[in-house]
Amino acid sequence: MLFAVAFWAEQRALRGRLGWLRSPWIYTLSLSIYCTAWTFYGAVGYAARSGLEYVTIYLGPTLVMIGWWGLLRKLVAIGRSQRITSVADLLSSRYGKSNALGVIVTLFAVVGTTPYIALQLQSVTLSFAVFAAQGGGPGATDPGLADPEGTALWVAAGLALFTVIFGTRNLDVNERHHGVVTAIALEAVVKLLALLFVGVFVVWGLAGGPAEMFRAIEASPLATWQIPGARWAGLSFLSAAAFICLPRMFHVLVVENADERHLATAAWAFPAYLCLMSLFVVPIAVVGLAMMPEGANPDLFVLTVPLAAERPGLAMFAFLGGFSSATSMVIVAAIALSTMVSNHVVVPIWLSVVRGGAQVSGDVRKVVLRARRISIAGLLFLGYVYFRLSGGGTALATIGLISFVGVAQVLPALLGGVFWRGATRAGAICGLCAGFAIWLYALLLPSLGTGAAFSAGMLAQGPGGVGWLRPQALFGIATMDPVIHALFWSMLVNTAIFLAVSLATFPGPVERLQGADFVNVFRYSSGARGWSRHMAEPEDLLIMTQRILGPGEAQALFQSAAAAQGKQGYLPDATPEFLESLERVLAGSVGAATAHAMMGQITGGSAISVEDLMRVADETAQIMEYSSRLEEKSAELGRTARALREANDKLTRLSVQKDAFLGQISHELRTPMTSIRAFSEILRDGDGIGAPERTRYSGIIHDETLRLTRLLDDLLDLSVLENGQVTLHRERVALGEVIDRALAAWQPAGGLRIERLGGDEKVRIDTDPDRLAQVFLNLVANAAKYCDAPDPVLRIAVLAGPEAVTVDFIDNGRGIPREDQGVIFEKFSRVGDTSAAGGAGLGLAICREVMARLGGTIAYLPGQGGGAFRVTLPRKAG
Repeated sequence: MLFAVAFWAEQRALRGRLGWLRSPWIYTLSLSIYCTAWTFYGAVGYAARSGLEYVTIYLGPTLVMIGWWGLLRKLVAIGRSQRITSVADLLSSRYGKSNALGVIVTLFAVVGTTPYIALQLQSVTLSFAVFAAQGGGPGATDPGLADPEGTALWVAAGLALFTVIFGTRNLDVNERHHGVVTAIALEAVVKLLALLFVGVFVVWGLAGGPAEMFRAIEASPLATWQIPGARWAGLSFLSAAAFICLPRMFHVLVVENADERHLATAAWAFPAYLCLMSLFVVPIAVVGLAMMPEGANPDLFVLTVPLAAERPGLAMFAFLGGFSSATSMVIVAAIALSTMVSNHVVVPIWLSVVRGGAQVSGDVRKVVLRARRISIAGLLFLGYVYFRLSGGGTALATIGLISFVGVAQVLPALLGGVFWRGATRAGAICGLCAGFAIWLYALLLPSLGTGAAFSAGMLAQGPGGVGWLRPQALFGIATMDPVIHALFWSMLVNTAIFLAVSLATFPGPVERLQGADFVNVFRYSSGARGWSRHMAEPEDLLIMTQRILGPGEAQALFQSAAAAQGKQGYLPDATPEFLESLERVLAGSVGAATAHAMMGQITGGSAISVEDLMRVADETAQIMEYSSRLEEKSAELGRTARALREANDKLTRLSVQKDAFLGQISHELRTPMTSIRAFSEILRDGDGIGAPERTRYSGIIHDETLRLTRLLDDLLDLSVLENGQVTLHRERVALGEVIDRALAAWQPAGGLRIERLGGDEKVRIDTDPDRLAQVFLNLVANAAKYCDAPDPVLRIAVLAGPEAVTVDFIDNGRGIPREDQGVIFEKFSRVGDTSAAGGAGLGLAICREVMARLGGTIAYLPGQGGGAFRVTLPRKAG
């Protein structure tokens, strides 16, 4: 069912029918991945063992959604502006786009999430074993069904397959995983209804109603549980921190957020969802303790109570609810972690190994997608290995708390990076490493059991007999609960080192810039980073972008950027603004740090703009600001001077060509007039002229007259077009017929061979066929004149789009030099040896004016191996 729902949602999204797929309710339900098997099964077991302490599981996220809503809104805004792909990418981008920090957070996240994945596998295997152990069922005679290790392995394999299919279809993480999110929303409804159905059955079907249920609660051991204030506060803080820092929660909160306004709905709807999930936890725990035999596992009361009451259908529904709780968490966690592994570990290593780095040809997409798919399988396998090593016997709630403490180590660096501009990369790395080391030493390794990582003597006496270094009694404090003990010391050391090192070190330029953008995300719009324009070639940038985004998307991106710069048909200039926007697009696929590194390989580094310096200026920055202003003004004057030089060069070339045109036009007029006058005088005198000579002289006069007529027609045609006095005769014709008409009017010369590539020549358009044929004929004639290949060939290719049609004319000659490409459509412009080809140089200028009147364009395409022109036509008249 999950496969079918995910596939349906993916297909609907691909057709652009998003609709309710982007509704705030789908977003709110996707947050339910917080409610894993821990909260579905383990909350009841937690309540049976520790009374109302289970409420802390729900209290922390509720406080975040209601009290820290501003933080979540800020994270979403940062994620959108910086194209953040994961919590590791956020920290990496904030602290100077440091890939080293991204690697550290990724490795810590993998280790910290592994116990939680094991928890989900354990919950499924335990719940499945309940059915396998029932008498008379297939599990009673089939020992394979009751094998927990075999069950866990098959579940891990199935989840890996689902996640690979629907979680790695798009390279750009900012493209929403609509299939996965929709499947998770469905699972959210299933697990909520399952828990509510079991609760209603327990209260009204077994306890006899709410009044009897309250009396049973008062008489149960749960009524006598004491709530230690320190542990209550510590666990509430821990669940709140995990809600923000868990890779899967960050993914659905920030990366999958399609609209910032959805947070307003989730701020009240998700706490209401948590309230419903916790509504019947205590009644189920109380009834389970009363009904089930001594020693029964309270984590499974949600299943065993309906089975004991002979309600197998309800028990099956509850099993599906628990299965939904486990699978949704594993799927999103695997997507988030695989993205972090590929962006911060695999791709940087691959770029350093491949010779040529970002500038060589190839396809990064395949590397990234393959890395993510292998990472997903590897993460599920790690969870299975932890499940095997831990024996699968630890209480579900205990495993969840172990994982929570590990991922909470990200919180100081995250909050410091979002709210404190003085936070530094060195402080974040040192704090993270210190806190994570304490968590590993004081909580994770001891959780594997005696003998797995630490011996019994090590746990009881400390390393080398040093008692104050005992893993679960650091500095001699042995009265704390192990989870609170590890949380207290790890967060204390983490935060203290983070603050101390940040105060002792100074952030680099990029750190300061990113810090200003993050802290003041609602005040400043992200601007250009001042990439070194003169060091970047558009061709190298296009090659790199094609490797990551694919040829189609990369070329569309560059064409839109060129059109915005007024350079349609060319590659865009590598301006600082374009480089910055390109980096952000690439960051959505490979992460901010990797995108920054790849751009740095092309551009050779980056500079700092005045606006950026103003954002991070403090009391001592006034002189720097003034200096930077002067530098920026100098650079701006330099750019203006270059633009003026380019314009002057263009005007100079046009002036030279104008002079050449006037000389040529006088020659073109005088030569035929001289011939006409001379031969007409001979015919007028007529003495001694025979019939053959008379015919030949008349033919010369006729040909020279036609030559004059063509020249005058071009001049008049151009004048009429420029003045807008032309009358178009539009009709709906097939484009191939217009090309046929142009080729029929062309008189082959020079051995030019025409190759028509077919394509979409049958497409019908609204145009003036005579004028369009005039443009095509001019382009064919130009190819015949100027193509200098030994075997000249002209290829004509037609490509029809939904709104427009393009016709490419590409020959196999040397093409037009770069310095002449900017003036070929100007009047008086002729390229190369003017005496070689003849003509007045008005053809392309006429073509440009004709296409403007037809609502289309004509442009020269560089880099095609020869002379190449593209004619773009609307399919329907505007």
